Order: sequence, then structure tokens, then C-alpha cells
Amino acid sequence: MTNIHPETRRFLDRAAKEKLLGQRGIVLWLYGLSGSGKSTIANEAERALHSDGRLTVILDGDNLRTGLNSNLGFSDDDRTENVRRVAETAKLLAGQAMIVFVSVITPMRRHRSMAGEIIGPDFHEVYIKADFETCAGRDPKGLYAKAREGKIGQFTGRDSGFEEPGEAALVLDTRARSVAQCAADLLGYWRSVADGHRRD
Repeated sequence: MTNIHPETRRFLDRAAKEKLLGQRGIVLWLYGLSGSGKSTIANEAERALHSDGRLTVILDGDNLRTGLNSNLGFSDDDRTENVRRVAETAKLLAGQAMIVFVSVITPMRRHRSMAGEIIGPDFHEVYIKADFETCAGRDPKGLYAKAREGKIGQFTGRDSGFEEPGEAALVLDTRARSVAQCAADLLGYWRSVADGHRRD
């Protein structure tokens, strides 16, 4: 590592990019069980922001596991590395003034803590709440059925644990509220944070 010298001083700084785009870089980290509604809510919120002229990106767990994280499995170590890589990517994008939605299961509190430590003040933890039975009933990808048949090992919530948060910046309960309502709540939270951190 002694031969690595990160370059920052000569690069165009974050403030200049945020001024150009008229927005603050931020990471909205959506986590919860498979089928809880993470990607669906992120997609709905992103489309609303896009219509408003905002530059956004979604880092979706399944998409990342087909590329950046395609060499990772679902062991404890691989799950930790998966979260680390996603967090580092989200940090880079937020530093370029992007509004970043992360949609990753992120099962353990230590994973969320690590992501927060990597990303820093831009990190906002959003728990997409739905219990195992509700998600199994939805089963949009057929994963719960495969898990029951023994075709998927280390399945989160069944073979591998999921820890609910001690506290989160925002909790969106998809058992009680629709996708549209949850997306609206998420955007309301984003606006409250953006308004409190405007850069001139």
C-alpha cells in the first residue's frame, strides 16, 4: 500500500458538481428480506426524481451479483464483502453528487454499521419491513419456493439470519402501506434531508 497515492486535490471537487446538478450527493440504503419491496420502492422513487430532473442511480443487489460481485457466494465472509463493495461504490457515486439508492438485503446489523462507517454522513439507513411469511407469500422471484425445496442454501431469514434494526433513519412497512405510499414517504424523507443540507 505504500506505493498507492490517492489523487484528490487536482480533481474537480464535489461542491462544483453539486452546484452544477443542483442536488446533494446522498446514499439511501434500503435493506430487508428478499421480496420486502426494496427494489420496487427504489424504482418508484427514482422515476419520480428523474421526472423532477434529478440525477439518480440504483445499486441493486441482484444486478451487482451478476457483475461486480459475481465471484461472491452467500457465506458470512462473502456477504460482508458484498456489502463492503456496494458501500464503497455508493460512496464514490455520492461523492460525484449522485442520489444513490441501494437495494441490498444487508442482513446483519454489523453489515449496516460497516456500510455507514464506509459511506459516512451521506449514509441513510432505510428498513423495508416485511416479515418472512409475508415475503414468502409474495415470492416474486420464486426464491422462497426453491428454498423450501432445498434448491437454495443459506437463504436469508430461513437458513441464514436477518437482524431487524435497533434504529433506522426511516422504516417503511410494506405490509401496511402500498408501494406508492412507501415511495412517497421515502421521497419525503429525502426532501427533508436535502433541504437541511443545501449547498450554495
